[in-house]
Amino acid sequence: MTENALPLLSAIEWLPEPSPLLTASLLDWLLEADSMTRRFEAHCQKVTVNLLREAFISPEEIAAEAALLPPEKQYWLREIELCADGIPWLVARTLVPESTLVGPEQKLRQLGSVPLGRYLFASSSLTRDFIDVGQSAGLWARRSRLRLAGKPLLLTELFLPASPLYGSLAKENT
Repeated sequence: MTENALPLLSAIEWLPEPSPLLTASLLDWLLEADSMTRRFEAHCQKVTVNLLREAFISPEEIAAEAALLPPEKQYWLREIELCADGIPWLVARTLVPESTLVGPEQKLRQLGSVPLGRYLFASSSLTRDFIDVGQSAGLWARRSRLRLAGKPLLLTELFLPASPLYGSLAKENT
């Protein structure tokens, strides 16, 4: 599912606010202000990261996302699968402008199998500009522009079918 899910990150249709599709259960998950890693840890024994791709990419490769980040010659891309007890629950794409990777934030290039949330939410300088909510192929997604010490990065997360987000929706509909 994960390899098939990566292209869905680029095909997300972002919803207008407010949308009648957004129930209380969905909003509880999609507008989570804390770390999604931490939220997932409350529903499983162990959260792990499968690193799918890390590389510098050109502005042409980020298309619609470019408007949400400052113009740069290149961006650091990190695509991962977040698993709970070995089961993929989420795929994520992080875009970091090269200018963000200065000082302590250069550690963003060295996370390896460490969940991004563990790094970001350990910082007292983390802020979030917004959360957008969307869908791709019937799967729910969210996108946030975060700032570390005022320096931006863009995180897009797509919730896979095994995610507890969908379990909460099933309970809501019964």
